[in-house]
Formats: sequence, structure tokens, C-alpha cells
Amino acid sequence: MAQALADHYVRPHGEDEAELDLIVDGMHCAGCMNKIEKGLGTLDGITYVRANLSTKRVAVRWQRRAHIPPITEKLSELGFEAVPYDPQIMGALDEEQGRDLLRATGVAGFAAANVMLLSVSVWSGLVSDMEVETRALFHWISALIALPAVAYAGQPFFKSAFRALKAGHTNMDVPISLAVILSAGMSLVQTITHAEHAYFDASVSLLFFLLIGRYLDVKARSKACSVAQNLLALRAVAANVIMPDGTISAVPVDRLDPGMKISVASGMRLPADGVVLEGVSDIDKSLVTGETVPETAAPGTKVFAGTMNLGAALTVRVTARNDETLLAEIVRLMEAAEQGRAGYVRLADRVSRYYAPAVHALAAATLLLWLALGAGWQTGLLNAVAVLIITCPCALALAVPIVQVVATGRLLQRGILVKSSDGLEKLADIDTVFFDKTGTLTEGKPELCNREEILDADLSLAGALAARSKHPLSEAMTRAAAGMPLAEISDLKEHPGLGLSATWRGQEIRLGKKAFALEGLAEAENPEPAHGTNASEFWLSGHGAPCRFLFTDRLRPDAEAIIHALQARGLPVTLLSGDREAIVAATAKRLAITDWQGECTPQQKIAALKAAEADGKRVLMIGDGLNDAPCLKAAYVSMSPASAADISQTAADFIFQGQKLAPVLEAVRIAGISRRLVLQNFGLSFAYNAVAIPLAVMGFVTPLIAAVAMSASSLSVIGNALRLNLTRFQER
Repeated sequence: MAQALADHYVRPHGEDEAELDLIVDGMHCAGCMNKIEKGLGTLDGITYVRANLSTKRVAVRWQRRAHIPPITEKLSELGFEAVPYDPQIMGALDEEQGRDLLRATGVAGFAAANVMLLSVSVWSGLVSDMEVETRALFHWISALIALPAVAYAGQPFFKSAFRALKAGHTNMDVPISLAVILSAGMSLVQTITHAEHAYFDASVSLLFFLLIGRYLDVKARSKACSVAQNLLALRAVAANVIMPDGTISAVPVDRLDPGMKISVASGMRLPADGVVLEGVSDIDKSLVTGETVPETAAPGTKVFAGTMNLGAALTVRVTARNDETLLAEIVRLMEAAEQGRAGYVRLADRVSRYYAPAVHALAAATLLLWLALGAGWQTGLLNAVAVLIITCPCALALAVPIVQVVATGRLLQRGILVKSSDGLEKLADIDTVFFDKTGTLTEGKPELCNREEILDADLSLAGALAARSKHPLSEAMTRAAAGMPLAEISDLKEHPGLGLSATWRGQEIRLGKKAFALEGLAEAENPEPAHGTNASEFWLSGHGAPCRFLFTDRLRPDAEAIIHALQARGLPVTLLSGDREAIVAATAKRLAITDWQGECTPQQKIAALKAAEADGKRVLMIGDGLNDAPCLKAAYVSMSPASAADISQTAADFIFQGQKLAPVLEAVRIAGISRRLVLQNFGLSFAYNAVAIPLAVMGFVTPLIAAVAMSASSLSVIGNALRLNLTRFQER
């Protein structure tokens, strides 16, 4: 088994660790998650364990230099069965579990209906002239129907409880199984002793309603489950590879390698990331950009796995393997967010962890209380059984995870990836928004606007430096120098927030901000450009007379509307930019931002964040550049566009797609709604237990009513979370 895992399911995580995802059957509550995480954490070499109740998954990491730890064996000792995670296996297990529960529900329902008819006859006979022998016969017939039904239909609960007890633990199925067995056993004793009352109808009806709740719970979780798992359905199964001799061969997507040529017919999803070589077509890129309007793809256009070809056939050169595509990266980001623990989740976990010992103690106390009050053992036992059933932590355990799963799926539909497990929770708490300018409020695609003032030699030298940088102005410089031979340079270094330096013909040259490029040089005597002061500038020095390059950049199409909308929500906006003060001032004026700073270094941006935090502010930082990465990491919560530098995307809690800023407002709105739903779920869970438990202890709740109430509590929490899907999208 270990070798099979190593070959097929274990994957590297960083340089020193390996990772494995498992599907764990029988994980029903926060207590189960806690046992799994603590149990696996004791294995040698394990560095990380995270269980996810909503998706039934457990992520495990260990040092790669160590052998694969006996993970599945340890889970078996803890009372859980596990198999390596695979979407097909997951779907098959969900389907099989659903079928088993449905069969058990049918058996329990059939038995409950027939036993109930017999019970009605007995109840009628108690107030008429039914003889003791006739009543006993009806009880025995009820026993012959109910006991086999309980033995079969109760297996989903009995097996789970047995595994937990065998491992020396308890779970939520232990009190359920105990309640069912006690009620059926007590009824059998009553039948043998020819007592007036038997409770076979209660035991099978109890199972019937518990199974209905468990079945609906499984189906609801499956429907609202991992968004990442649903995304995998967007992958093509095979690709039409164009072979060297021109023939076409169908190849599984996991065998595609960079450099291969594939043919994508109209109506097909792209099987891999790549670049269009031949053909012109419309591509549905809503998965990547969040935009519903198709984009035209022509030779040279980048395309991504999972997007749909709506027009003519395309020939595409593959640029990434199946597990390195953008879709695969989206899946990993979503899974990382789902696997995490937000503050609310940790609170629910702590409360639910003490469920099993508390509920058993409470049921025992209920039995002793009724015995002390002089009631018969039958009455005390029935009330104790009701307590065992009705006190359920399911609703509390699901209160947060189910909202997180629904919310992350909702945001993904708008092109927003949630990377941080507590990102939504923090985003709902913000009271201030900090924006970077270039590439964030603007499109990040500035164009050189004083080309006529620049010598070809200067542009060639500047283009050579800029070609190695992802800064928006560097990319604009590279575009401007396209087609001309670039100078040969060496020892290139990038100075975040300042510029670039390199060696050219034995001397240091610099390209970047004026203060950096002209450091130690006499003030340049360049005349003011005709383009005015609203253009961004780069300076080139070290090769002769300093040269100035001017660039203009456009605001994102909805920047003004989104800034006004954020301010209308009571969120003051601050603009922090490394660009020149004159440009930043002009941008701030146009967007009605009164608080702004220009020519900021990364240290100054962090200082502004720290000052805001010192005033009690919770800041959302939105930026994209290399110089924004420290701020994104230091902020209370952060967002970055998909066009941002890799380091900025790594540091951010959210990544949004597309050319508009509407996803920022949508994320803030959904975070607020999610928090309200979480608090409502907590309220529902606590209110349920506050009302149900005293009623059960006082004897006002039968085991049958307790079963209905317990199932309803879990489903009410799931249904409340799903209301998020009924809210309208914010207009873009």
C-alpha cells in the first residue's frame, strides 16, 4: 500500500516535505477531527495534519527524507477507514454511501409503518377489552418486525460507534447507537414480562428519522461541498495530440508534456494551458477572468485548461503539465482555504470537542434524577434515551465550514480565489481600505509616451534592463523596445521599489526612479516634457547623459465607481503609491480620495499600515507589485489582482481576476453576508440545545421527537448557509 501511495497519490510540498490527501469515512463531528489530527500528529516525521469535516478529507505532510508514515494504519487504530483522495473515488464513495443510507431508510420506514399499525391496535386495546394474550401477541409480532429492521438499518450508526469504541474513543454515533439499542432492548424486556407498553415503534421510527437526516445531510454536503472538487469536472479527459507525422492521437491529459501540439475542436474544453499557434476563435474564459463575455483567441494568445472553445478549431502548443495548469493551481488554492481553520471554526471545535463526555453524563444524570423522583425505570430510561439523541453537536460543527464552502464557491463564480482560511472572517471586519495605484487602480499597462524624445541606443539599453523585470513600467519599456536589438548587460539586480541596476561595458547603469537612477550624479537638465506632470517616469543613467522615459496608464474601467461604493459603505480609502506625487495627486483627485501618499518605499507603506493599526484600524490592502508584497503580508487582510507579481499573489489572502475592480466590492459584500450567516448558525445551534436539552431532561420529548429535532437542527444550519446562493450578484 505504501508503495502504491508513493507512486500515485503522494506529491511533493516544497523542497523538504511530501503531502497526501485522504478521504476518511466516519468523520461526522468536530470530536472526530480532533482525534484524527492529534492521533496522526503523534507519528514520526509528520509535520502537518488538517481534517476537513465538510469535504471528509484529511491533508497530511511529512519530511520527505523519512519513509511514508503508517497513516492509514493509524487511522484504522483510531476507528476510521481511509483511502487516498481521488475525485472518482470520492464520487463513488458518496454514491455508495447514499445508496446504503437510502436502503436502510427504506427498511426502517417499512418497519416503522407496520409496527405503528400494530401499536395503534395495542393502544386501542388498552381502553377496551383486549386480552393480555392478544396484546402480547401484537408485541411479539412487532418485535419480529422491529428487531431485524433495527439490526439492518442501524448499521451506519453501529459500525461507526463500534470502530470508535474499539479504538478507545467515542463519537456522535455512540450515543445514537446506545439510544436505539436501549429503546429496542427495553421493549424486548417489556414484551417478555407481558407489560402493557413496548416501544418498538419508537425505536424503528427513531432510526427512520435519524437515517432521513443522515441521508439528507450527506446529499446536502455533497451538493455544497468542495468547490475545488467541482472544478475538477471542468477538466477535459483526453486531448487530441498532433503527432510529428501530422496524424492525430487521443492522449490522456495527464500524459501531456510542454511543447506538444494539440487540436481543440469547437465546443470542447481546452485540456491544458498553452499558446494558440493556428486559428482564430472565441474562448469562454469566465472560469479565469470572471467575465461572461467571450474573448477572441488568435495566434500568440495564452489559453487555459478548463476554458471552452466556442468557435473555430484551434491548434495550441502545450505550456504546462496537467498538475501545473492554472486550473490545477486554482484547485490547490481553494483546497488550502477549505482545509484551514478560521477563528470561528476553532471556537466551534472547542465547544463540540466536549460533546461526547457531556452528553453521556447528562443522560446518566437524567436517568438517576427520574429514579430519585420515584418514576419507574422505564420512564427514566426513555428520558435518558431522548437526551442521548437530542443533544447533537452536528449543527455547531457545521455552522462555519458549510458557510465557508458556499461562500468560496460563490466568490469563485466572480473570479475571486480565497487563499486564506480566515480571509472571509477578516474581510468582514475591515474598516479601512489601502490601494496601490499602478496595476491595481490602473490597468497596469502603461505605454511610453515620449518615444520621439528618446534615442534608439538609450531605448535599447533600457529595454535590456527592463526585460528581466515584471514591474508594469519595465514591461511597457520592453514592449516599446520590441523589435530592436538589445544591449548586452550582466550582473542584473532588482531593487524593490527603486529600480534595476546592471553592468554594461564595465560600468554600472541604473534604470528606475529618479532618486535611485541619479544617485550621486548632478541634477539632470532635461526640459519639462510636453506631456505634463501626470505621466510616470523612469530614468536611465550610467551610460552618458541621463535619459527620461515617460509613461501614461489608464484607470481600470470601474475604478471610480468602486471607490465611491466602498466609501459609501463607510470604508475610508487611502492611496499609497511609489509613483511621483504629482501623478498620485492627480489620480487621487479624480477618484475623490483625500488621503494619499506618493513616492512611497515599501518601508513607508508598511509604516502607514502600522500607524493605521496603532489607531485600531483593520486594513484591507490591495496591491500588485513586487514592492507591495511586504504590505500585503503585513496587512490585516489583503487582495491582489491575478496580473500581480508571483510574490504578491503568494502574500495575498485573495486573488481576483479580470480588468475590473468589482470583485473587490463583491468580496467585501459576500464576507459581510457570510459573517451574518455564521452568527445565525451559531444562534440556531445554541438556541436549539438551550431549548431541546431541558425539555428532554424534564420528560417532554420522546425519542422519536428527539430524532426529528436532531436531524432538523443540522439541516437548518445547512439550509441557512445555502441562502447565500440566493443573493444577487453585485452589478459590475
